[in-house]
Amino acid sequence: QVQLVESGGGSVQAGGSLRLSCAASGVDYSTYCKGWFRQAPGKEREAVAAIYTGGGFTTYADSVKGRFTISQDNGKNTMYLQMNSLKPEDTAMYYCAADLGSWAWMRCWRRREADFAYWGQGTQVTVSS
Repeated sequence: QVQLVESGGGSVQAGGSLRLSCAASGVDYSTYCKGWFRQAPGKEREAVAAIYTGGGFTTYADSVKGRFTISQDNGKNTMYLQMNSLKPEDTAMYYCAADLGSWAWMRCWRRREADFAYWGQGTQVTVSS
């Protein structure tokens, strides 16, 4: 059974950094599309970043490009989101997700929520001004 568990959220001042982790079990993380999403109160869930390591591919939302870095450690079956230069507008619940479909490698670029069938429970990130 596939499970994803996020950790690393917390409260930080604007300009600070946080590193989120997403540990996977019940699946080999290494060859599929993995993504980070976030949702602030009153807003729709937003795709932040996605990664397909087998193809050396990463993609980011314009709002986080240059500040956030998505990566994974295949040995630990874990992926990460390094968040630097955090802004108050980054405040949200952050979710990790996985697209385990046969064509995940081809569609990972679009960061489409409906493609991701497996989700973690979320970890809260709060950035104060």
